[in-house]
Amino acid sequence: MRKALIAANWKCHGSSAKVDEYAAVLEHSLKTEVVVFPPAVFVPRYAAFSDGRSDCGVQDLGVAESGAHTGEISGDMVLEVGGRWAILGHSERRQNQKETDALVAAKLAATVNAGLLPILCIGETEQQRDRGEALVVVERQLRSALAGVDGLPVVLGAIAYEPIWAIGTGQTATPQQAQDMHAGIRAVLQSLDVDAAMATRIIYGGSVNADNAAGLFAQPDIDGALVGGASLQLDTFTRIIAASA
Repeated sequence: MRKALIAANWKCHGSSAKVDEYAAVLEHSLKTEVVVFPPAVFVPRYAAFSDGRSDCGVQDLGVAESGAHTGEISGDMVLEVGGRWAILGHSERRQNQKETDALVAAKLAATVNAGLLPILCIGETEQQRDRGEALVVVERQLRSALAGVDGLPVVLGAIAYEPIWAIGTGQTATPQQAQDMHAGIRAVLQSLDVDAAMATRIIYGGSVNADNAAGLFAQPDIDGALVGGASLQLDTFTRIIAASA
C-alpha cells in the first residue's frame, strides 16, 4: 500500500517564526509522510528545528552541481543543510519563468543524481482541457521528464498532478476528474514499469483545502496532496494531513 504524502508549498511566503511553529508540530505518521517546502533560505532552519519529525525541501533546483550560475542552488547544497526533497516543474515556473519540458527533465535528473527526492509537477491549462487535450499534455510532460533518467525515479518521491486552472483559483477538480487523470498518469507509468507504477505516489495539487481533502483522498489513485495557499495556516494544514490518515 502506498503511504500518503502531504506536502506544503509555501511559495514566496514564510518567516523564521512560521518555520519554528510548523517544525515543532508536524510529524510523519505510520500512514502519512509530511514535507514542507519553505523558501530556500529557511530550509536549514526547518531541518534543524524539525529534527526528522517531518521533512523539508526546496521549491526548485538548479541543474548544475556548481559553477558560474548566479542565483542557482545545487542538490548537494540542499542535502548539506538538511533538505531531502525538491519540487520540479511547478506550473508557476513553467509559465512565469518559461521553463520548458527539456529544462524540467534536466532538473529531475539533477535531483535524482544528487540523491534528493523529487516531486515532479505536471498539468494542463483550462484551454487545453476544453480542447480535450488534458491527458495528451500531461503524458507529454511526464514522458519528457522521465526520458533522461533510468527507471522511475519518482517511486520514492511523487508525481503531482496540478491542473493549472485550479491553482490558486479556488476552483478544484472534482474527485472524479482528479481520479480519472491520476488513473491516466498511472497507466502511462505502467507502460514503462508495471511494478514501479503501482508503487509511485501520484498526489493532487490545485486549491486543496480542509473541506475537499477527504473526498480527494478517498479516490484509489490519489495518494496525497501538494498544498499551496491552504498550507499557510497550520490548523488548516493539519486538518488536511488528518484527512489522509
